[in-house]
Amino acid sequence: MTTTIRLNVHPLSLRATRGLESWIERQVLALGAARRIDEARIEIARLENASPAFEVRAHLVTPGPDLIVNGRDHTLRAAFSKVIDLLRGQIAQRAGKIRHRGRTHQHVTTPRGHRSRSM
Repeated sequence: MTTTIRLNVHPLSLRATRGLESWIERQVLALGAARRIDEARIEIARLENASPAFEVRAHLVTPGPDLIVNGRDHTLRAAFSKVIDLLRGQIAQRAGKIRHRGRTHQHVTTPRGHRSRSM
């Protein structure tokens, strides 16, 4: 699925380098192959007095319900990897629901010519 994704990366209490932003962009674009993403809002933060110290929040604007997840870990890469794994899981779960609905809501013609729903 080739589409344009509006990507907003908001670093909170840390400096985002161009390398970090391009790595985040590649990860989000890879998710776009499985589900249409219109906009991705990514917040990354380093929490000074907390353990684990890194937190990532992602809000993906998609057709249908948006995908919103949070992840925390001791490194920024690990926290972001958790977020990507959670997003992949939500995308797969929603794709499974759509496939299941497509199978269970098919119309069948009865001998009298009336349509009924099969389950």
